[in-house]
Amino acid sequence: METYLRVLSDEDRDQVHESTLKILAKTGVKVETEKGRQYLRKAGAEVNEDTKNVRFPRDLVEEALELAPKEFSLGARRPGWDLPMNNGDCTLMGDGEGITVIDRKTGEHRPSTHQDWVDATRLTDALDEIGVYWAMAERGEGLESIPDSVNYWTQIFKNFSKHVQDSSPRAEHSPWLLEVLQVVFGDKKTIRQKHPFSFLICPQSPLTIDEQYTDAYLALSGWNIPVAVMPMPLMGGTGPGNMISMTIQGNCEVIATLCLVQAAEPGTPFIYAPALAVMNPRTGMYSAGAIEGALLSSAAIEMARFYGLPVEGTGGGTDTFAPGIQASYERAMNLLIPMLSWPDLMIGCGLLGGSMILSLEQLVIDVEVFRMSKQAHRGIQTQTDAWLEDVIQRVGPGGNYLGEKSTVANVRSGEWLIPDIGVHESQKAWENAGKKGILEEARGKVEDLLSTHKPLPLGEEIEKELNNIQKRAQESSDG
Repeated sequence: METYLRVLSDEDRDQVHESTLKILAKTGVKVETEKGRQYLRKAGAEVNEDTKNVRFPRDLVEEALELAPKEFSLGARRPGWDLPMNNGDCTLMGDGEGITVIDRKTGEHRPSTHQDWVDATRLTDALDEIGVYWAMAERGEGLESIPDSVNYWTQIFKNFSKHVQDSSPRAEHSPWLLEVLQVVFGDKKTIRQKHPFSFLICPQSPLTIDEQYTDAYLALSGWNIPVAVMPMPLMGGTGPGNMISMTIQGNCEVIATLCLVQAAEPGTPFIYAPALAVMNPRTGMYSAGAIEGALLSSAAIEMARFYGLPVEGTGGGTDTFAPGIQASYERAMNLLIPMLSWPDLMIGCGLLGGSMILSLEQLVIDVEVFRMSKQAHRGIQTQTDAWLEDVIQRVGPGGNYLGEKSTVANVRSGEWLIPDIGVHESQKAWENAGKKGILEEARGKVEDLLSTHKPLPLGEEIEKELNNIQKRAQESSDG
């Protein structure tokens, strides 16, 4: 039987939904994009152009929830790596987006560089537990021109072969994104069916849908690009001061954006993805290691399941600035709890200090925590052939099970999680191996993977076409 955690009762989820309907109908949401307001007005929303406030009647919300597909797959360039949503599995994602890194040679904190971004991207491509790209480090360039965007998207696909989730910085950049996708994946029909790229939108809390990134997404209309909607209210700051009301506000922000997306293009694949965060009441800063964050993530996952929507959970945060004991216990607790609520995607590995500091060693450690959390969710298998009553009787008092075929079979079937890193042998073996600590071992694994893993090649013709797009983008910018 699989292990599931519930932090909301059925009655609680009903009440969150009803409260959301009341707030959206009475108070509404500020929608800063004119194009978005036009779509919503046509769909039946009450729009005030002076304040940009939009109110959502119940039937509009219910229709949007009905239109959103409950099952679809996120495609990948690498064969066999498409990710079915709402299919009972979960994959890990890197956190984003570190502005500093812990240098692997010196141990010092420094600003991130383009090479740090390349290393993080290639490492996540190498780790099979991670199925979706996020930018884990700032590239150190600080530019957002169209040529920069084209170069960035090209670099993603050169270094990463699984599903990509990212954004277009502005509406005028979006047609160039579509050109890149067509070169890498094929024609419009293929992209609409395969969904190789999903778009991240982050509404501004409280209760505001921004213009820049929303318009950038709406410029992709007609291509059936999945969208993940991730408001980030801060409990006690940009969000209300307790967990259930935070769940309501996050739900309002996601559902309002769902209504806009479905009004613009009915049937668009949609991922419920609020990152409900906690403020440190002593400092006013984001507290990534707060245990309440794990509970809020579980609540968000449960609301997505209430609606039958695919869900992107968050977890594994920490407040501390370097790998160590505090990072270990905060990350383990904050990942395990939402994992037991079982999202489709889980964000949160590799960054420290409130998601501001990249550590590739921490990324490797977090992957191991993820593996343990998946095993905890797998639970105790109770199918008919698992009980082994005949084996217990045959071995009898004083025997052992080392030679039993069932023992070997269950080791191979996943009844045991075989650790990838850490000390799991005798003290003597540990001493003979040089008394390596977990951080040293993780660093060795990072270096090994970066030196041996080769991303799936794009091919000469694709790279040539991408270079042509880059040249045209530069020429249009210069002109």
